Order: sequence, then C-alpha cells, then structure tokens
Amino acid sequence: QVQVVESGGGLVQPGGSLRLSCLVSGTPYSIYLRGWFRQVPGQRRELVATITSGGTTNYADSVKGRFFIVADNAKNTVTLQMNSLKPEDTAVYYCRQSVDHSHHFWGDGTQVIVSA
Repeated sequence: QVQVVESGGGLVQPGGSLRLSCLVSGTPYSIYLRGWFRQVPGQRRELVATITSGGTTNYADSVKGRFFIVADNAKNTVTLQMNSLKPEDTAVYYCRQSVDHSHHFWGDGTQVIVSA
C-alpha cells in the first residue's frame, strides 16, 4: 500500500543541473530519515545524501558542494538538487524514506545520465 514515487531523472550535459523528487504515500508512519542513493552497474549502491526529520544533512564527499537535499516533512517529499553534474554522476538514483533503521521505503529508481 505504501508507494514511493520518484521523478526528475533524465539526460543532462556535464556542468548542467537536474532535480530529483520523491514522494512517499500511504504510510501511517512518521519518517525520520530521507535520502538518495545511487548505483552504477557492477558497483554497489552508495549513499548520496540524507536528511533527518530535524533537518540535519549528510552528503557523500563526491557530491559535497554540488548536490543539495531538501525535505518537506509535512508533504512526505524529499528533493535532490544536483548541480555541476559530471559524467561520473551517471547512475540510477534511488529514493529511500525510513521509519527506523529496520524499516525503509525504497523507490524503484530513476536514471540520470550525464553526457555530452
């Protein structure tokens, strides 16, 4: 019944920007942590950015200063603003919204391709 819907993926040129959005619906639980992860074929999924319900953020070193995560707790949404995109940012990006350390709601992933 719980649904996680991601949007905003696509093709962008190096140096460009893209915004990913994620909405979770149908859950009676409060979300304490929201985040974005990404995965390249043949590699493990890695953390990109997270934000707590209190607004504390955490970023991977590779995206610090370029990516920004924002959440709207009331609307159960989380957004990832990606700037100065590099080819190495190419990946499938997954939204995760967590009730606690053992209960997570994952999106199906949205493709981001950074290429000229």
